[in-house]
Order: sequence, then C-alpha cells, then structure tokens
Amino acid sequence: MAVYRWNSFIQFLCEVYQTPAPDRQALADELLASPGGFPWVERNKATFVFDSPSAQQVALNIDIVNRDPPFEPMVRLDDTNLWYFQRHFERDALVDYMFAVDDPGTPLAQELDLMQRVGRHWQADPLNAQSIQAQSVGTSILQMPRARPVPNWRAMGGVPRGRIARYRFNSTQLNFSQRSLWVYTPPDYDAAETKNYRLLIFLDGQWAINALEAPYIVDALIKHRRMQPIIIAMLSSGSQSERLQEYIGNDKHYAMLAAELLPFLQAEHRIQPLELGLGGVGEGAVAAAHAALKNPAIFERLIMVSPPLGSRAAVHLLKETAERFRDLPILPNRIFHSVGRYEHDMRYVQPALALRGILERRMLHDPSLAYRFVELGSGHSLAAFKSVLPEALAHAFPPES
Repeated sequence: MAVYRWNSFIQFLCEVYQTPAPDRQALADELLASPGGFPWVERNKATFVFDSPSAQQVALNIDIVNRDPPFEPMVRLDDTNLWYFQRHFERDALVDYMFAVDDPGTPLAQELDLMQRVGRHWQADPLNAQSIQAQSVGTSILQMPRARPVPNWRAMGGVPRGRIARYRFNSTQLNFSQRSLWVYTPPDYDAAETKNYRLLIFLDGQWAINALEAPYIVDALIKHRRMQPIIIAMLSSGSQSERLQEYIGNDKHYAMLAAELLPFLQAEHRIQPLELGLGGVGEGAVAAAHAALKNPAIFERLIMVSPPLGSRAAVHLLKETAERFRDLPILPNRIFHSVGRYEHDMRYVQPALALRGILERRMLHDPSLAYRFVELGSGHSLAAFKSVLPEALAHAFPPES
C-alpha cells in the first residue's frame, strides 16, 4: 500500500492549485494524515511540513545552515494551514531540525535569554517520531536513506544492563563544587569481584548520560562483543562560559582529571591504573585531547567527536593542539576522530582534515598507533554525535582477544 496518495510533493501541490480554494484544506489534512510520516523524502530531496492555523511566519531551524539564526523560511500553502520547505541533501545526511514559529529572527549571538526564546518559539516536529532530547528541549531528526542509524538504545530489550551510580564531585583545581558525576559499571562488574576494568572519562557528562545514551550503547556493544567491558565516568560541565574556560588549553583541567577525579574513581571502583581513556564532543573533545597529550603514557585511548580546532576564540591554543599531535614523540595509541561534513568549514572541517593528514602520516611510521577518522553527513548536532559514538567506543576499547 502506498504511503502517500501522491507520487511526489510536487504532484500534491499541483492538485491543490487545481482545487477550488474552499476545498484545499481537506487535501492538506489528507496529506498530514498520510502514514508515510514526515519529512517526506524523495530520493535526495526532503520536504518539511508544519500545520498551524495561527502562525504568521514559520522557519525551519536546521543545524547545517551556517548563518545566524540558522533558519530557512517556510512557505504557507494558499488557503490552507500548511507550511512547507524543500531542500536537497546528500543521501547520507543526518541532521537536527526544529520549527521556529513567529520567532523574531534576530541573531542568536545577541540573544540575552536564549532558552526563553527557544521555549516560546521553537518546537520539534510533531509529525516525526525520530527525535533526540537534550535537557528540556527536543529536536527532530532528518534521516536520509543512507544515514547512520540513531536508535533508541535505552529501549532495546534483551540487553544485560550495567549500573549507574551518581556522585557529587568537588574540585579545588577548577574551584567548583557539587557537580554531577555519573559512573557506569558494566553488567559483569559485581560478579567479577577480582577483575579491574579500563576507564573512560567522558566530558560533558550530562550529555553522555542523557542525549547520547553512552551507557546503553556500551551495554549493547558488550553484548554483541563489539567492545570490552569498561567503566565510564561522566562528569558534568559548568555553564557555557565556565565550560569554555575550563576546556580550552587549560592545564588546571588536566590537573583536576589526574590529581582529583582519577584518585576519587580509583578509590571507589576497580580500575586498571594504565590504558585509561578520555573522550568528548566539541570543546570537550579539545579538552580530552589536551589532557591526553599531557600524559599519553597513561591516557592511551582518545575519542574526539567534532573538535573545533580552527578559527574563533583561543585560535592559538587550538592550533597548538594540532601541532602537538604532529610533534610529540608519543601519542595515545588508539585515537578516534570524527567531523560533520556540514559543520563550519574553517572551524571544524578543514582543521579536521589537516589533523587527519598528520595522524595518517604518523601511522605510516608507528605501527602501534591505531587512528580512525570518520566524516559524517551531518552538522554539529547531538544526533550526529550519538550516531557515531558506537563506532568511537568500539575503536577505542575493542574486545579483548
């Protein structure tokens, strides 16, 4: 049975404009009730639709648009409540989007209270079941035919589950207190009372534990023997300004990890003293790299998802990070690195390709270095990060022979 009565959205538009104005809304209602779901994907083109009888203007807020705000204006279909927008995408595209309804359209960089604006004007697509939740905000996902999957790992049945303990952690190095620290232990942790486990410290723990579903991904990978059982420590970050100050080229952040967090974890859990891992997303990936390069003899596993190594703030520190990968005599021996094709070119994509060249050249002369680079058909989005995290974890901590 066909999921839409029309062969294409253009055919639908033609029928609407051949229909008397009073009867057009009935066609729009029929389209919205179609079992095919939305966005409507036709080969390499996607059509987004939004239903509103009262909106004065609607825009598609999509993460691959490199302007401020990242909006594409939608068109209202005459004599209906239906708004629509069409765009071509690569066949592997995986992008986040929301609808901005009667948004003022002013630059986000000048917004004094962004969360209030988001709550008032932005919303996920009610016609799309594919979504991702970040704190109190939900975004919808466009998944083109060859895009990476973004399953609901938490809902998977038949998977033995590890445990998650929550602590409150304080740091004198960074002068913070009572930050959430979640520690995941694998399903066999209690049964194997004499076994020590490798540790991964994943920054921005509030994302890792919630939107990225890191513990649930690890459960599934362990079950299917795609990775070894590990312990994951997920430390939450501070406010956005605190996060940038702590994460970009900050030796005190490394000192917090090595002299405060690691001893705390070793006192509470059975952790191998060597072959530890660090990982992060965005600026968290830069912080993970900075710390791992300070002591690669201990931090032998590194996960970098979309690190901003190019222009903007602290450019000299970000450039220095890439040079350290080139010049240091020792590197972490298992490195995973990814970037989204639609991320900002000079801030993310070009520096990622340059770093890829550095590390692939080093692999030619260092057989102990296992480096993997992945380019995603995505922007800088949680859906992209979640889609690549299974491959990152499996590379950094492969199953033991």
